[in-house]
Order: sequence, then structure tokens, then C-alpha cells
Amino acid sequence: MNPPVTSFDPTVEDLLRRLAPRVVGVLTRRHGDFAAAEDAVQEALLDASTQWPAEGVPRNPRGWLVQVAGRRMTEQVRSEQARRRREELVAGRVPADRRSAPGADAVDQGAHDDTLTLLFLCCHPVLSPASAIALTLRSVGGLTTGEIAAAFLVPEATMGQRISRAKQRIKGSGVPFRTPDGAEWPARLDAVLHVLYLIFNEGYASSTGPGLRRVELSREAIRLTRAVHALLPEDAEVAGLLALMLLTEARGPARTGPHGELVPLAEQDRGRWDTAAIAEGVSLITAALPRGPVGPYQVQAAIAAVHDEAPTAADTDWPQILALYGVLARVSDNPLIILNRAVAVAMVDGPAAGLALLADPPRVLTGHHRLYAVRAHLHELAGDPEAAAADYRIAARRTASLPERHHLSLRAARLAARTGE
Repeated sequence: MNPPVTSFDPTVEDLLRRLAPRVVGVLTRRHGDFAAAEDAVQEALLDASTQWPAEGVPRNPRGWLVQVAGRRMTEQVRSEQARRRREELVAGRVPADRRSAPGADAVDQGAHDDTLTLLFLCCHPVLSPASAIALTLRSVGGLTTGEIAAAFLVPEATMGQRISRAKQRIKGSGVPFRTPDGAEWPARLDAVLHVLYLIFNEGYASSTGPGLRRVELSREAIRLTRAVHALLPEDAEVAGLLALMLLTEARGPARTGPHGELVPLAEQDRGRWDTAAIAEGVSLITAALPRGPVGPYQVQAAIAAVHDEAPTAADTDWPQILALYGVLARVSDNPLIILNRAVAVAMVDGPAAGLALLADPPRVLTGHHRLYAVRAHLHELAGDPEAAAADYRIAARRTASLPERHHLSLRAARLAARTGE
């Protein structure tokens, strides 16, 4: 469920995005109908998008949304009850003076945050893993259907149908709105961690739009992962995911230049990195790895730690990173690992070796802009500016991120100027 696209202050849009899953959680807990709660909150968000710019943000924006959306749900319940009474009266089954109890309109002003419970509801095993992840990205992460479709590499219409079916499946299952107990964790945890990972990635490197980052998404992913870690402090993969997020987000301030342009890792001012986040991330992954078994989030966190602990780009321990990518390839089937591993191979064995790894990429990568961006980088390292410029131009055309498109186009133009094209 997504806050409406509006033209007012982006901080208000961020507020709506953060509050939406919490309000859905409150109403689902109160009324026991997740699908209806989502619909009612969507209407409340539309009301907020028109009223708040003119009247100002209310003192208690969460309470305002709960009240407005709750009123919509109550109206829906009463309308449905009235319809049923009319049908029963026509059929002569009940007396005409029968009255139903009104729904509760009280505003939940408490500080209770149902987002984590909503996260686990969306990741219920009644859904397939793909449907659970898609539904959660929309309801908890606030991603649009188009953004989720891009993450899954499927058409937007297909993803819309998948999300709609998942909502109906949840509604028909009668699943209670509560945090699962210990026996229910194994069936849901993988999907929960995958969702949090995707939400964070969309926040750290936005797949579409004018901004390179969507800080509210990455921060919310970290907040929720901290909450899961608090529930499962001994789970090594939960700790690994939290470490990965912290170690990656620590570089965020240096990832953009003064005009919002993308700054590659090797060119970043490491003095702008968040040393406290790096220290926490390194501590988490150092403690998690010995607990085992080693999973993909732990390995990715270990790779991030090697990058973050290098004083300069030239000091990066690429042989260690390459070894870790070898481990990661054995414990994860994510095709994007191939691209990152190719870069590590190039840094250790030379760009020709990295390019050889990409000679026959998996079919799912053949249309992905990152394949061409990595190939362009390796061609540039190999001293082939013409091939590099050609791949940079293809990558620029295929990305929906405007800062990334600008960065790739600029690199292509510089190489073309050098070769006299």
C-alpha cells in the first residue's frame, strides 16, 4: 500500500510513507481484516495529500490517519451490516427492529507500533515466498508495484495481480494479527529477511526517479531489522543482515556529490563515512560468523567490512574479497553476485579475467543495466575506451535512476572525447 504521489513537501510524503504500515497494523489488529485496512488507509492517505498542504500537518499525524481510516472502515462495516439486514428482512428471517452494535471509532493514540507484526503477517507461510515478499514490499516497504516488478524482473501487470491475489489469500486464511511464536519463526524468517534486504537496497540505491537514495526506506529497514534482531539475538543471519545494512549505509553520506551526483566507491571521501555505524557493523559480524551456519547476509556483511576497514581504495584487500565472493556464490543463487565477483576477479587477476566471467551471463542479467555498467568498468580498466563507452551508453539507456543515468552517460562522454568519437 503506497502513499499517494503528491507535489507538496517531500518531507510530508516521507512521513506518510513511514506512517502507512503502522496505521494499517493498528486497523488490522482492531478489525481483523488486512485487505480492508489497506484500502481504508489508502483513502486516508489520499485525504491527507489534499488536506495537509492547505491546512498543515496535524499535531498527531498518526492519530489523524488512524481516525480517518478507522471511520472509513466503520462505514464499510455498517454499510455491509445494513445490506445484510435488508436481505434478511426480505427473506423474513429476523425481526425488523434488530440492531447491530456500532463499530469502535476510538482513535488509537498509543505509541504501539504494529509494523513488525504486519511484516510477519505478510510473510505468512500461507503465501508462496515470491507473493509474500511482493506483498510486504508494498504494504510495509511502501514500494510501488512498478518498483517491485523491477526488483523481480517481471512486468508490472503481473506483479499487480500477484499482490492482489496475496491480499485475498491473507484475508481468506483467517490468520490472526499477532507476532508469531517461536515455533512459527522458521517458516517465515527467510522471507522476512529477504524483504528487509530488498527494502534497504531500494533505499540505498533507488531503482527509479530523480534521487540516488531514499533514506527513509533504508532507515526503516534498519529499524525493523533491529527489532527482529532484538527478538532473535542469537540468530547469526539476522545479525549478519543488520551488520550488512549498517556497513553499507555508513558510506551513504559520501555516495553523492554536492549536486546529488553519484560518487563511486573508489572515489568517495572516506572521512565522510559513519565510523560509529562501521564499528557497530564490524562488531555484529565478528560475533555472528563463529555462531554459524554461515549464510549469504553474513558473507555480504564480511565483504562490506573489508571495504569499510580499508583506509583508502588502494588498501582494499581484494584477494580476501574474492575469496568471500567464492563462498557467497556457494550459499546464494542471486545472479547479481556474478557481477560483483567479476569485479573482484578483475582486481586480483586482471580485467580480462573479469570480462571472461561475463562472456556468457545468466539470461536474467542480459537486459539488466548493471551487466553493461560492470562490463564498461572492466573494459575501461583494460584500456579499451571505445568498448567501455559503448557499454556505458547501453547501461545509461537501461537504468531508470536519473543520477545513475547521468553518471553513466558522463563516463561514456568522457571516454568518447578521449578517443575522438
